[in-house]
Amino acid sequence: MAELTSDVADTICRTVELGVTITGAAVGADDRTHVFCEVLDPDRRCPDCNIAGQPRDRVARVLTDTPAAGYPVLLHVALPRFVCHTSDCSRSVFRARIDHIARPRAVVTTRTERWILQRIVVDKMSVAAVAANLAISWSTVNQIATDAARALVYDGDHLDGVRCLGVDEHKWKHVRGQGEPSFVTVLIDLTPVIDGTGPARLLDMIGGRSKQVLKQWMAARDQQFRDRIKVVAMDGFTGYKSATTEELPTARVVMDPFHVVHLAATKLDRCRQRVQQQVCGHRGRKDDPLYKIRRILHTRTELLTDKQKIRLFESLTSHDAHAAVEITHQVYQQLIAAYEHRHRREGKKLMYKILRRIRTGLPAGLTELAQLGRSLWNRRADILAYFDTGVSNGPVEAINGRLEHLRGIAQGFRNLDHYILRSLLHSGQLAERVNAL
Repeated sequence: MAELTSDVADTICRTVELGVTITGAAVGADDRTHVFCEVLDPDRRCPDCNIAGQPRDRVARVLTDTPAAGYPVLLHVALPRFVCHTSDCSRSVFRARIDHIARPRAVVTTRTERWILQRIVVDKMSVAAVAANLAISWSTVNQIATDAARALVYDGDHLDGVRCLGVDEHKWKHVRGQGEPSFVTVLIDLTPVIDGTGPARLLDMIGGRSKQVLKQWMAARDQQFRDRIKVVAMDGFTGYKSATTEELPTARVVMDPFHVVHLAATKLDRCRQRVQQQVCGHRGRKDDPLYKIRRILHTRTELLTDKQKIRLFESLTSHDAHAAVEITHQVYQQLIAAYEHRHRREGKKLMYKILRRIRTGLPAGLTELAQLGRSLWNRRADILAYFDTGVSNGPVEAINGRLEHLRGIAQGFRNLDHYILRSLLHSGQLAERVNAL
């Protein structure tokens, strides 16, 4: 009956997979489950001479194991010690090695390390929540997670197969000072999106946002990786473009459609605000024609209701000076239409015609549109490259949103290194690699 009870306990707690068998259990005053066990097949070989030693005694090693029935578990392993009688061996007493149960000097079992990673990577739990489930300190869980992130990302094949790269900036903290840059450069693997094999994944993050920061990261990669990169998608920041051109001369730079449209939307807003001041002499108020359409100006014409279309027409034609806003709005809608064209080749032709039309020679009063035309014409090759490659930074913006969520569940970060490693665990698509550990 005692053997049956032991077998049942081993099955429930899954201790057989650790190579131990349960000899007893108790519930502590702190609601922890204390499980006492013995090593099933201890290694009696001396680590120095590799000759079997004679049994001497046992010592207890206490390890945190995965929770059982919702309660934290402490594993008390009775660890055999042996005496080495080899004359020329410098070691006299040694412990049985239990590397299959826990790493040397570790306070948790190896399967608990895997459990921690699964909760953080797969279930998106915070370190504090994982620590509470195990009844160990936050710093211990965080150290295990960050060490695992380094091993999975920087010591593995994390960069293999990357052909399409996304680059963007990300604000990781909103507090000045503290010795760390507020912005980081985010690098995303867009290859799975282009191939249709899965979502984009976070490759790395670098403190700062400058040409030099990106250039140093690219220069540190091996030549095989740099030769494999065919497309790099980015925003309009010329520093990123210069770094890419210098370090990846064979890669094609793509200026992301989102940032092109966003730039046009910004110029449209500035045009509306300038005309508002000229006509009314004050900032927008609720009854001002241009102020009433400030939101629907950014909406695609096809998505407007009949009422909104009437309001838009009446507001734009209510004053002659509003013609500048109307023309800028038309160009804004044409840019969107070019990107939305069902045939990329035709969309590319439309885009080129728009860029050529607004690059120079515009009538007076279209200041913002003229600025937009010069900016877009200077980057025309990068803008038109989208229609040939289909690569955009949309997935990069999606990962930026997930990183905002990570910062929220962690209630902020102070250490940039920890933030980068936790971000890689959170958005690096490491679930399959973690489950395979």
